[in-house]
Amino acid sequence: MERKIIITDDGSTTIHIPEWNEQYHSTHGAIQEAEHVYLEHGLAFFCTSEGYAKDSEISILEIGFGTGLNAFLTAIKAEALNLNCNYVGVEGFPISKEELKALNYSEALKDDVVFDAIHECDWEKDCTVSKNFSLKKEQKQFSEITDKNKFDVIYFDAFGPRVQPELWTEAIFKSMYEAMKPNGVLVTYCAQGHARRAMISVGFTVEKVKGPPGKRHMLRAVKL
Repeated sequence: MERKIIITDDGSTTIHIPEWNEQYHSTHGAIQEAEHVYLEHGLAFFCTSEGYAKDSEISILEIGFGTGLNAFLTAIKAEALNLNCNYVGVEGFPISKEELKALNYSEALKDDVVFDAIHECDWEKDCTVSKNFSLKKEQKQFSEITDKNKFDVIYFDAFGPRVQPELWTEAIFKSMYEAMKPNGVLVTYCAQGHARRAMISVGFTVEKVKGPPGKRHMLRAVKL
């Protein structure tokens, strides 16, 4: 399947798949989208909620590790705010070293040390990226996730339901619900009705919040 590196509206890169007419990140701005959806409405929201005890470890699961942009931004934020983040990134099909070299996130965020450290971590092994950020990258299908009561925050960044509807089902969101601790938060760029209904059906309390540039809404789900 052909894949191309493209420049998005905020100057940051993403990977475009012509056959699907789908991207790893928003064409309106890869970094803007990640910061808005996952950092602001996911991590920051959790840190102001009753589920977070100050100075405790924050356990994060990313569904769709992809380019590693969300992990990169989270590692930077963890250092800036002195958070203790334990991050698990799940990806079925890791991108190539050549694609990683063509991405411009290090230049855009002026930090090549953390970005390189994230991608030098071996898959399936625990890795210390910085004093505030540990990482484990797991190569497997999302349907294979069997963790229970483990994560505080889930970044649900799978390819959209138009191209991979099987990733937006009740079964998938049930496994997300079970993997999450009470008061945990799941965020996704998607705001489609069937995704919201699937989340609600498995027990999440779901709200629409303002979306990133180019999208009216996104979804945030909480396990009460």
